[in-house]
Amino acid sequence: MAEITAAAVRALRERTDLPMMRCKQALVEAGGDEEKAIQILSSQTANIKAKRADNATTEGRIFIVMKDDGSEAAMVDFQCETAPVASNDGFLNLGKAMAQQLLEGPGAETPAELLTQPAPGHAGKTLQDLLDDLVNKIGEKFDVTFIKRCSGPLGWYVHHDGKSGTIFQAEGELTTDPILRDVAMHITALRPTYATPAEIDAAAVKQEQERLTAEAKSTGKPDNIISKIVEGRMNSFYQEQGVLEAQAFAMDESKTVGKVLAEKKLKPKAFYTRSIG
Repeated sequence: MAEITAAAVRALRERTDLPMMRCKQALVEAGGDEEKAIQILSSQTANIKAKRADNATTEGRIFIVMKDDGSEAAMVDFQCETAPVASNDGFLNLGKAMAQQLLEGPGAETPAELLTQPAPGHAGKTLQDLLDDLVNKIGEKFDVTFIKRCSGPLGWYVHHDGKSGTIFQAEGELTTDPILRDVAMHITALRPTYATPAEIDAAAVKQEQERLTAEAKSTGKPDNIISKIVEGRMNSFYQEQGVLEAQAFAMDESKTVGKVLAEKKLKPKAFYTRSIG
């Protein structure tokens, strides 16, 4: 049997960034052949994945990147099993790399499609290669549970713990006005269900309008007054249904989100919110 020196183990660890004991075991199995030991270590990834396949991923981070002009943004929801791993440099760097590739690359409809693409800053490697390296190094299950790229005008916000975040998409001229980030922060905190009333089931809206109209008519008020009453009460209905446009703006509750955006010649279009744990 070839002698496995401490220097050989250190050299393998420097190449793989794996624990010393695993490097030594691989060298022993490979009879001291470093290249063969690397192959052995790489082959262990599948075993780790199979062993932990049923484990829950309840930790992780939301990664969002946006072009400087606010024209496009990308979000990646990257999850792991334990909180310490969510702060690991390898995990953080991979999350950032996935978001960067999603923003700057050809785009992707699914996480699996994104992972087949090149890893920014890692010549000859895909994002899947980096993910497999992370699995092999840390020995946990990882999930890319959501990806999204969209066009501006946009604002985004990620909470300080990285566990919740939002991309807010508006209608209007392209801008980097801070109000877009403020609305994204509002969404992350208050969790609306819809961006605009148009997203609510039309039958439910009609039913409520008819109910409020009949109620107002019973007071004997003229039709022009009744329409204003119904309009005002429908705003309350929209708030109750979780419509962003109708909600009181978190940073100035004297105005609705729709009002503060209108002041900037913008309208809500859509939002994408993710929360981990």
